[in-house]
Amino acid sequence: MAAGSGHPFTVHDLVMLDRVSDPQLSPDGRYAAFSERRTDYAANKGITAVYVLDLKGSHQPVRVADHAGSARWAPDGRSLYYVAPADGVAQLWRVTMDPARGVQGGTPVQVSHGVLDLGGYALSPDGRAVALDYEAYLDCADLACTKERMDGNASDKSTGTLYTKLFVRHWDAWATGRRNQLYIARFNAQGQLPAEPTWLSKGIDGDVPSKPFGGIEEIAFSPDSRSVYFGARIAGSSEPWSTNFDVYQVPADGSAPPRNLTAANLAWDAYPVPSPDGRTLYYLAMKEPGFESDRFAIMAIDLSSGAIREVDPHWDRSAGSLSISADGKTLFATADDEGQHPLFAIDAASGAVRKLVGEGTVGGYSMAGDTLLLARDDLRHPADLYTVKASGRGLRQVTHANAARLKSAQMGDFEFFTFSGAGDQTVQGYVVKPAGYQRGKRYPVAFIVHGGPQGAMNNGWSYRWNPQTYAGQGFAVVTVNFHGSTGYGQAFTNAISGDWGGKPLEDLKLGWKAALAKYAFLDGDRACALGASYGGYMVYWMAGVWNQPWKCFVDHDGVFDARMMYYATDELWFEEKENGGTPFDHPQNYERFNPVDHVKDWRVPMLVVHSGHDFRIPITQGLGAFTALQRRGIPSEFLTFPDENHFVLKPQNSVQWHETVNAWLKKWTSGAASP
Repeated sequence: MAAGSGHPFTVHDLVMLDRVSDPQLSPDGRYAAFSERRTDYAANKGITAVYVLDLKGSHQPVRVADHAGSARWAPDGRSLYYVAPADGVAQLWRVTMDPARGVQGGTPVQVSHGVLDLGGYALSPDGRAVALDYEAYLDCADLACTKERMDGNASDKSTGTLYTKLFVRHWDAWATGRRNQLYIARFNAQGQLPAEPTWLSKGIDGDVPSKPFGGIEEIAFSPDSRSVYFGARIAGSSEPWSTNFDVYQVPADGSAPPRNLTAANLAWDAYPVPSPDGRTLYYLAMKEPGFESDRFAIMAIDLSSGAIREVDPHWDRSAGSLSISADGKTLFATADDEGQHPLFAIDAASGAVRKLVGEGTVGGYSMAGDTLLLARDDLRHPADLYTVKASGRGLRQVTHANAARLKSAQMGDFEFFTFSGAGDQTVQGYVVKPAGYQRGKRYPVAFIVHGGPQGAMNNGWSYRWNPQTYAGQGFAVVTVNFHGSTGYGQAFTNAISGDWGGKPLEDLKLGWKAALAKYAFLDGDRACALGASYGGYMVYWMAGVWNQPWKCFVDHDGVFDARMMYYATDELWFEEKENGGTPFDHPQNYERFNPVDHVKDWRVPMLVVHSGHDFRIPITQGLGAFTALQRRGIPSEFLTFPDENHFVLKPQNSVQWHETVNAWLKKWTSGAASP
């Protein structure tokens, strides 16, 4: 789908795009269910709906439920379940898919009646039960007790909270004492669920699914529906510095407590996927305790003997989104891979890997028979749905959610390039041309430093750091996947730990030099560097040790003082891994690349952005940097959002963020193209 030839792409285009996600193929392969988020700009929020598309017809997708999501087909394919509110509480609903009426379906029926919001669910293979996720107090015997206590807390006139252990707050929320917990309920003859389900994860002092980003993909039924598998980390008093997740098995009737299947591995075990015959449980596992970005290997445990083997020991990629074919012979997974995020097929016996869908980013998929339904995007296109055979052949686009908007918006072409980086290793980056690029002209540059730091700027669409928003403003974009980036082998990813300001900075310098030498349209005298999270740390670091090329900086939620960051952040395992221990045991490691120690050398104008609900890198980091800039007399501005977390998510806040950043870039580079 070609980008349009109309107006240059803007942030207003970005926030109004419809967002397609969560593809679910019906058991017979005939229908595609998915979620689509549209933007209500006046209300400053997104509204998600569930759609169904007849893949064998010529019909457009049909909306079957508004203000709804998490659609899943019943095992027999005759009905579709989803989550939607009822009287302000998230509940499970069902709509019957009547073949005589096509994809329109029947009248939706509410099937759960819990007193708490339903977090997620998984249907049993026999269709008779459903696993449910609720956030509850662990000392409450039922959900009604949790609801009663929550109501009592809401009416209490005192506002103090006494904590006795960490987490006190996590990501963007203060700890309430409630935990995500796993329950199960059986459908009665009328297809209804009881208000009080059976508690399966009782005795697990932890979150099932995990917080803050875990979901129902951490839970699976055995093929005979008699067992449930889930991942969990026991919290205790070590939760903020532990990555020791384990995979548990529990009887689906709750008749016995959960049993730990992976206790021997003190690192992260998660995402269980049973084989179709029920004899083997596949899952993902890391090997280094305390390291959240270790390689996720695909593991297999023989459920009768307990023997464990690694399926893919020779595949130097970190797998995600694991699933299995109906015959049990092929596993499927996505992974970062040299600037792309493809879908792979892995032979379950030999571990041999083949790429099914290579270009762009596969954001989600499901399978029925030999057909896969997947969501796919790239640097020029937001996600749409595609079908492809399990062989990798016959890729076909089946939705065109934003075709009209894309046709009227002009975007920039992109190209990957490589160069010799730190240690003479090959490093990859890419360049995006400005929208309306004209040969022979030179353009100002936005040099984007990605976060993570164990992440990458891939060939994928983003609603936060999207290069096309800068290309639409007349900027060329350059980015480098420096040492520490994912998709280039685990040794490359590991190289950043303990060396935040070393090899990554060298890669950025060499990548900038290589890009200027290769692309004549880059105006190196009119360039600004931007970054968020680790990218924000690097901007602060560059401000003191590599500020010569830059006309301005933009820093979003960056680490300004590495030492204080440890004492203020939530997930301590990350800081301890990246700095080789705690600051009280190894203070020199935290000072080695600490931006705060180089403020005396700052000189470049900087825009600092930091939000009030960012508990990963608290707002005092941004305030400290802005204080330093102001006290030194360096031109600077501070933008803050009291209602946003580490990301800026609300539509109107996103527009304000982009317009403020773009104005800052233009102020210091003069945005018009030069001859």
